[in-house]
Amino acid sequence: MSVSKTVNDDYPTRNSDSFQVISRRDPIVYGNSLQLDVLDSDQVKFFEESGYLFFPNLFSTKEVSTLSDELERLSKNEELKKQEQFVLEPQSGEVRSIFEVHKNNNLFEKLSKDPRVVNVVRQLLGSDVYITQSRINRKPGFEGKEFYWHSDFETWHAEDGMPHMRAISCSISLTDNYEFNGPLMVIPGSHKQFISCAGKTPDNHYQVSLKRQEIGTPDKENLEKMVKQNSIDTAKGPAGSVIFFDCNLMHGSSGNITPYPRSNVFFVYNSIKNKLEDPFSASKPRPEYIASREPQVITPKSLEITI
Repeated sequence: MSVSKTVNDDYPTRNSDSFQVISRRDPIVYGNSLQLDVLDSDQVKFFEESGYLFFPNLFSTKEVSTLSDELERLSKNEELKKQEQFVLEPQSGEVRSIFEVHKNNNLFEKLSKDPRVVNVVRQLLGSDVYITQSRINRKPGFEGKEFYWHSDFETWHAEDGMPHMRAISCSISLTDNYEFNGPLMVIPGSHKQFISCAGKTPDNHYQVSLKRQEIGTPDKENLEKMVKQNSIDTAKGPAGSVIFFDCNLMHGSSGNITPYPRSNVFFVYNSIKNKLEDPFSASKPRPEYIASREPQVITPKSLEITI
């Protein structure tokens, strides 16, 4: 599928040897043109200021149990692990991530359309949405590795051609998230500034970055300034909790050296008005299973897991 690239690049990155801070040039909340009432005015204001919303126990124990059993089945299937959608830990061979689960698994496809999730992002983005990326992230006990600090939008802009900051990530916990088993950490307010990263994107960078990312990560000086100004919040909570966060929010997670595994389902909802173009700082787009270029508008539909 051939696409063109916007002439003006509001967020140039990976085109010099230095890091730069660029003020955000896109809205954070795009207005409630769909007339949804999932979020109240205080929640919308909090998202606009902090860049995220956290809902404990959004999904029931039964729903989480069914989803966790399905993840366990997928992660133990040796034949499936040979597919390109499966990313393995370099040392242990354990499953680190499974991509494109909203297309290749019936249960997780249903989850991606659940109105408890979809209508939140539709209200904040002010439009219909489609999934540009889905994956399951796993951090097995004792072996789960870290995800270094980064803005998703920096990578999606540079390597996938996402033109504007009109996307929201949704992370659904399938395990209890403690402060000690590598939960998601976010820097509230960091979504208002874009860190333009140094260096250039190597060819087929995703083959390395999905296991350990270095190109496209912020420098320590700017990261330290962000933390001193905004602090760090942690998405701790029971299984079934959900965090929604802006595509440009700086986030990361530490490794897991505890016996407690940590797993989450991750959906990226992009506005139908923000379709991917040619990459802004890479020679070619990443594969379809990482960044979808075939938008399919989502019609909300309840998960309906029976007891």
